[in-house]
Amino acid sequence: MVESASRDTASPAPQVEQFVSVAETMRPTLTARGKPHVIIIGGGFAGLNAAKGLAGAPVKVTVIDRRNHHLFAPLLYQVATAQLSPANIAQPIRSILRKQKNANVLLGEVEGIDIDAKTIALDSGRTIAYDYLIVAVGATHSYFGHDEWAAMAPGLKTIDDATEIRKRILLAFENAENEPDPGRREAMLTFVVIGGGPTGVELAGAIGEIAGHTLVKEFGNIDPRDAKILLLEGLPRILPMFPEELSADAESDLAEFGVRVRTNSLVTAIDEHGVNIGDERIDANTVIWAAGVQVSRLTQALQDVAELDRAGRVPVERELHIAGHPDIFVLGDAASLKTREGKPVPGVAPAAMQEGKWAAANIVRAVNGHAYTPFVYQDKGSLATIGRHQAVASVKGRNFNGFLAWWMWMVVHVFYLNGLRNRALVISQWAFSYFSFGRNARLITGEQPKTLEKKS
Repeated sequence: MVESASRDTASPAPQVEQFVSVAETMRPTLTARGKPHVIIIGGGFAGLNAAKGLAGAPVKVTVIDRRNHHLFAPLLYQVATAQLSPANIAQPIRSILRKQKNANVLLGEVEGIDIDAKTIALDSGRTIAYDYLIVAVGATHSYFGHDEWAAMAPGLKTIDDATEIRKRILLAFENAENEPDPGRREAMLTFVVIGGGPTGVELAGAIGEIAGHTLVKEFGNIDPRDAKILLLEGLPRILPMFPEELSADAESDLAEFGVRVRTNSLVTAIDEHGVNIGDERIDANTVIWAAGVQVSRLTQALQDVAELDRAGRVPVERELHIAGHPDIFVLGDAASLKTREGKPVPGVAPAAMQEGKWAAANIVRAVNGHAYTPFVYQDKGSLATIGRHQAVASVKGRNFNGFLAWWMWMVVHVFYLNGLRNRALVISQWAFSYFSFGRNARLITGEQPKTLEKKS
């Protein structure tokens, strides 16, 4: 989990007083419909914490998600690199909320929001009314206008993405083992990760560990250590949200795992056989996208009441609701929110969790006849792991790298992981990998594509 180094404090009193008049006009009615109905769209970090925050409140809660599970996304790259199995980092939403009497879970996709009628429409055709709406739909990949690249360079947002990337990484070595042509074998053993943020850094480092340790003694015709791993970043340095000192440390650490970092490198083309950086051609059969995000299309249903930014995010007030619509909250990756100092609240898991809890608390305040309070973002620090014994961390103005940062990264991720069972499984898998250099989840699943013939 990574956060930018920003810290917020409470808004000045005039902002709170200004909102009182708005809150007083927004009184949920205990009519024939019963308790106020809170609909939460999305079972991610923001949505799930909002639902939990409403436990015991005099409201009815409905959580709607198109998948039946909550995903601990910060560890998704470990599924993609065969460190963990998907079930280690996911848990059914129904299971998580099973003891919350005022909560109901629906599996489905929201296709529209009628703000005037205060209803949402599901893909099943069902329409459900709400008193309060929480939109926490998360984000997907953005290819900056080149959606045709998606097939050649998958991103990493879901379990399906992770298992597809895992298949491509493992098949690269298997195909190279069977390839007699040196040139084609080199392309098969070339891995390009596009995007030098935390996801890209962690993926590249993990591939380096696989090539340099896990697979070393398992092939007869190739040496996995010959793999070329490139991490491409369009900005002047990787991990731009970290202090420059830690960015330099991360680049040095990646080099130890065989990863070559190239900054100021904008990809201009991607096809089945590689990528282009301007006129430069890099032959690579495995390309992974870790650059750019785009909010779910559902936020477009709110564009009549809010001006969306280029990524589709919805600007919200400090109280986390849309201006002029105190009954509609937008959280997490879907929200564009700035602190009092004007810094953007980062779209990361800890921030989303805080927003979810705060939105729930504000709804409880409104139901009890009180005014909303402005969101206070607590910066938990920035963490990113590179590989075995190597990580970087920036916490409360102090920088850490190496073994200590690696331990900090592990402790924090286990702490935030949902469910005792998952925590135990992850710790045991990490212990196995640490002592054996092995990876238990090296399964190639799904249809295995034929090796592509390179066009002349």
